[in-house]
Amino acid sequence: MRIGILISGRGSNLKALIDTCAEPGFRGRIALVISNRPGAPGLAIAEAAGIPTLVIDHKEYASRTTFDAELDQALRKAGVELICNAGFMRILTDEFVEKWRDRQINIHPSILPAFKGMHVHQRALDAGVKITGCTVHFVRAEMDEGPIVAQAAVPVLPGDTAETLAARVLEAEHKLYPLALRLIVDGRARVAGEQVVIDYDGETLAGPLFVPAV
Repeated sequence: MRIGILISGRGSNLKALIDTCAEPGFRGRIALVISNRPGAPGLAIAEAAGIPTLVIDHKEYASRTTFDAELDQALRKAGVELICNAGFMRILTDEFVEKWRDRQINIHPSILPAFKGMHVHQRALDAGVKITGCTVHFVRAEMDEGPIVAQAAVPVLPGDTAETLAARVLEAEHKLYPLALRLIVDGRARVAGEQVVIDYDGETLAGPLFVPAV
């Protein structure tokens, strides 16, 4: 499976996905990494791994529609079959999302459907939750919506700040995103309606894969 990765910044989840794709026997390869921001550190990570990169600067386009059209064209030219959003800080148009329906995944730093949107970790602390985490899901037009592939739990510790909590959740993201990608590439995760059915360890489970070990 040919994979395209969209980034905007440092590329820490990108690095985790690159490492997974380099493992022997992995059935997918990263065909292209695209950033909407010139100079994004993640571009250097991809280039060091020998992966083709492309900058499509959103500031050079008059509208989201024209930007998304250029993005779509680049992905299709590279033969991409699955898109992974990895710190991609752009809201995509409904038209783009529909074109790539069930072929685009995202990782969000909370256990969805809780704490959608921005400032997730501070909101989790303000709410007094004892467990937070991260979610990999298929992308839909609504922000942070879509069938859930996998989730990981992270405890909220006494004295946590938004920064310390974010760092621990990010560690979980680096484990969860590769796991979810492997499930999809191996054909063990499929969308049925608005849920993901997973064939995991020989047992078919409806709904998200919960990973308490992360």
